[in-house]
Amino acid sequence: ALHYVFNAPRDKVIWDVGHQSYTHKLLTGRRENFHTLRTYGGISGFPNRTESSYDAFNTGHASTSISAALGIACSRDLEGESHRVIAVVGDGALTAGLALEGLNQTGYLKRDVIIILNDNRMSISQNVGALSHYMTKLITTPIYNRLRDDVWELLGKLPPSLSGRTRELASKIDEGLKNLLIPSGLFEELGLRYIGPLDGHDLDSLIETFQGIERLKGPVLIHVITKKGKGYNPAEIDPSKFHGLGPFRPSSGRAKKSGKAKYTEVFGRSLTDLAERDPKIVAITAAMPEGTGLVCFQERFPDRFFDVGIAEQHAVTFAAGLASSGHKPVCAIYSTFLQRAFDQVLHDVCLQNLPVVFCLDRGGIVGEDGPTHHGTFDISYLRQLPNLILMAPKDERELRNMLYSAVSYQKGPVAIRYPRGEGIGAEWRQEFEMIPFGEAEVLCEGKDGSILALGSMVAPSLEAAKVLKAKEVEVGVVNARFVKPLDGELLRKLLDKTRVILTVEENVLAGGFGSAVMEYCERAGLYGLMVKRIGLPDKFIEHGERSHLLELYGLTRTRIVEQMEEALCKARSELAL
Repeated sequence: ALHYVFNAPRDKVIWDVGHQSYTHKLLTGRRENFHTLRTYGGISGFPNRTESSYDAFNTGHASTSISAALGIACSRDLEGESHRVIAVVGDGALTAGLALEGLNQTGYLKRDVIIILNDNRMSISQNVGALSHYMTKLITTPIYNRLRDDVWELLGKLPPSLSGRTRELASKIDEGLKNLLIPSGLFEELGLRYIGPLDGHDLDSLIETFQGIERLKGPVLIHVITKKGKGYNPAEIDPSKFHGLGPFRPSSGRAKKSGKAKYTEVFGRSLTDLAERDPKIVAITAAMPEGTGLVCFQERFPDRFFDVGIAEQHAVTFAAGLASSGHKPVCAIYSTFLQRAFDQVLHDVCLQNLPVVFCLDRGGIVGEDGPTHHGTFDISYLRQLPNLILMAPKDERELRNMLYSAVSYQKGPVAIRYPRGEGIGAEWRQEFEMIPFGEAEVLCEGKDGSILALGSMVAPSLEAAKVLKAKEVEVGVVNARFVKPLDGELLRKLLDKTRVILTVEENVLAGGFGSAVMEYCERAGLYGLMVKRIGLPDKFIEHGERSHLLELYGLTRTRIVEQMEEALCKARSELAL
């Protein structure tokens, strides 16, 4: 309906988040290549300006479309142009502060902006909060729009000589109907004309409505009701499971499973186990109980589970409030989304040194979702914060024990980052064990060099050490565990044995774990050694399979072997000089 009525790319359509844009992509010249969707070198899973002129604005994180649309509309007006600007936003995204800020400014500036509210009662999981409750009331009172249309039609039959008084009377009746039938009239109070609710699956009705609003001036919000997963029965029955789904069987909708537990599952079940023992533990998520593995906690402890909606900033400060009052909040957020709450982590948690535990799922490369969703910056932006302890597990069992240690630590904030997907197959359903803070783990020793590996990079580093040993090169492997505080004592001992160190991390090199090691060596006056770093470059990583991207950027056994051999060769050359 949008592309039938509006003239894209002259008219600009901004898709919030971007998951709704697949049909848009099919209709705008990408049908032949659609089989490459979310594959390396193929079509992006989100709107991308470099991919097509029909994609007016890059999106991926929720709630940005209204502010972006308003900016584009203001630019249009400054240039004296006349094209339409349309933001398509979901009801889940509307719960975020950014979306409400955009609505507020849009209503104030009175620019010609069309906002289409795609209301399917879901974001990724079931929507929550007062605004969601308000939207439900709107859906149940469509009689307002029908009565308003009838009143305007009736008054339009009055003599032309009464036109001024007619308009005044109509406005008063309209306002009365709105106050009577629509609770609080939120959108119109913000300065937007509200139209709806409409059936989002009724093509003819949508086309008629879109054609009608082309003539309207000022900001308009069109409320359409849709069903998530419509047309595919398994998705209609359980829409949450079909958000970011991996391979599945189309006939049944069931995902293809392997025997290894996912880090997300290990986290959720371990936290539930801990909550059985400690009534002070509470869990917080930002609209993603399934995505963060907290459904089991939610079912077991509904009174101690808080889904705050798409509101990461609120989630962090809410957790800080709980911690300041004696509870033990565990805030589970994807690494990429915690970026949105950086100031709250700094100002409301770290500055007060409050014992909030941040569990950062999807730390590192996530794969097909691409640059908007990779968690490749968390070490760099968290390492700089005073009071914060930052760690990463090498396997499933260590994640369980890190969570136990973090919840037990009540002297300040702790962050644990772990990757997307399956673990390495370690047995994790065991009794909890405390991990000493700031203490690394030596997995094997070697006289020629040492590999300091963090989190997901420990396993390929161990494999690399075996390959090197077969070549009669002995290197040690250390599971760093902690980015902050570093195990300085162990680092000194390693440097007594060898002068070559290779750091490996699934994070950007700038400000990452390797940088922390080099900074420590400088502070400690440890000179005359060679520290070589392996990590991600200073760029946004494209989309593709996680395994392919890890290989592309050298985070594999083969590349670790090559880098260590190069470092050892260079060290020998310098020693010979």
